[in-house]
Amino acid sequence: MTRPDFYRIRQLLQRRRFLQLGGLALGAATLPTGCRSGATASDASGEASAAIALDPLPSPIAAKSGMSRVVLVKTSDRVAGTRKALDLLQPDGIAGKTVFLKPNYNTADPAPAATNSALLETLIQELQGAQAGQMTIGDRSGMANSRQAMTSKGVFKLAEQYGVKAIVLDELQRQDWQYFAAQNTHWSKGFAFAKPILQAGAIVNTCCLKTHRFGGHFTLSLKNTVGMVAKTVPGDPHNYMGELHASPHQRLMIAEINQAYQPALVLLDGVEALVNGGPEAGKKVAANVILAGTDRVAVDAVAIGILRSLGTTTEVANGSIWQLAQIRRAVELGLGVGSSEQIDIITADAASQAMADDVRSWIA
Repeated sequence: MTRPDFYRIRQLLQRRRFLQLGGLALGAATLPTGCRSGATASDASGEASAAIALDPLPSPIAAKSGMSRVVLVKTSDRVAGTRKALDLLQPDGIAGKTVFLKPNYNTADPAPAATNSALLETLIQELQGAQAGQMTIGDRSGMANSRQAMTSKGVFKLAEQYGVKAIVLDELQRQDWQYFAAQNTHWSKGFAFAKPILQAGAIVNTCCLKTHRFGGHFTLSLKNTVGMVAKTVPGDPHNYMGELHASPHQRLMIAEINQAYQPALVLLDGVEALVNGGPEAGKKVAANVILAGTDRVAVDAVAIGILRSLGTTTEVANGSIWQLAQIRRAVELGLGVGSSEQIDIITADAASQAMADDVRSWIA
């Protein structure tokens, strides 16, 4: 499928009517009526397809209390920066655990459009050095053929070299997807999440620093989760990515799928950034930073501050970071901190600290 074909679904899908549900502070946004656990999926004609068991998502909880640490390393060297960031963060919950490593292969374009191969290799080395158990790398591309993109980026060769398993998520069978109910989300039929990710003992999300011109506004750690969700599932006629990209609530839906898991580590490559366009092309600038943390909201808030400091799109630059739809909804769902005062930016040298001080002025 070509890139124009992928996004033509916007014009082919009609906007759904959404009914207001109480109990969620979404301002003017409204929610669709939710499916209930054990409901039967239906196709567009209303005829029932094979029964699909739907797991409920966690109920929204209060915003996270306390502080979240985000390591910031100012560097133009992805390998050294990754090592330093992980040494400073010292993430827990990886030793002895099976690990699922989710890179960003929306396409196979050079970073920051896709995960840099040297950074990925370094991350594998560091995780194995931290005594991680069996590791799996997997992704589902959005604008490219997933297997071709992963092959082009050398993923399968790296996997063989380091004894790591590599899987293409959109080649999974029906039984390999876990359905989550639509209740209290903006997903009309819920969504399907890759079971190999959910079954891992630790999930590592490695993402890039960039904007998103197709409705997401920015694509950081929260948005990288979209590649963990099915576009389609064998035997299920619904196009989940078609719904996402056609929805006026796309940014809220991005946050909502993040309820399905908790990352053990988020590593963001900001050595280069796309400050407009995205996710595969746009204005590229040197941002010279690596971020690491375990709180997706905190990492994304710092990353947005960096994009703002570089000069970025109106959608990303305007207003409080905490009122941007992806961030606001993630906070409502209890996925991370709810204010800049709760973010502890950790640095280890004067250059990194100066950058952190500047970022502080952009994330209020």
